[in-house]
Amino acid sequence: MVSNYPDRRAAGQILAQHLLAYRGRSDAQVLALPRGGVPVAFEVAQVLNVPLDVFIVRKLGVPGHEELAMGAIASGGALVLNRDVIQHLGIPQSAIDAAIRRESDELQRRESLYRDDRPPLNLENRTVLLVDDGLATGSTMRAAIAAVRQHQANRIIVAVPVAAPDTVATLQGEVDEIICPLTPRGFQAVGQWYSHFEQTTDEEVRELLARARSAEP
Repeated sequence: MVSNYPDRRAAGQILAQHLLAYRGRSDAQVLALPRGGVPVAFEVAQVLNVPLDVFIVRKLGVPGHEELAMGAIASGGALVLNRDVIQHLGIPQSAIDAAIRRESDELQRRESLYRDDRPPLNLENRTVLLVDDGLATGSTMRAAIAAVRQHQANRIIVAVPVAAPDTVATLQGEVDEIICPLTPRGFQAVGQWYSHFEQTTDEEVRELLARARSAEP
């Protein structure tokens, strides 16, 4: 069993071996959560020979502690709030609204930058594989799941190289399947399970998406 990954591309190649049941399926669609999920998803889509696209999700950080998620938003207007965090920290609605406005602007910027104003995704009756580089709290993935469900996907599969065990347990009831080769007990952050975890750039995202599109039939 894998104990850590050299980088995101290697993680995607390993993850793809756990998803071979979806290879070549005409109804399958790989959706990457940018930016870090794109190098992982690119490798998955290449091995499975299915289309790749991005699904934009933005974390709503707690004011002053932005690394802690109080929720997330996703393409299509989906909003997920972590009510436990909000109530425990006494976060006012005005702060939540401000975070939503700020992250909505960034979401629209990335939608335009990454998808080149292509038509909205049609996920109706598709088997959607949602791919990221890992799951900590799961807030961003939960928003993606909610949004994909609004698109009337037939099946939703979450596929990540590494995740916190309790997050996997929480999400299992929300999707049809979760594929995660590594769920370490000592999980603290996604990056600790990669030897190289540099930030994925906008340019890398655009390059990988362009390569994936050019390889499509």
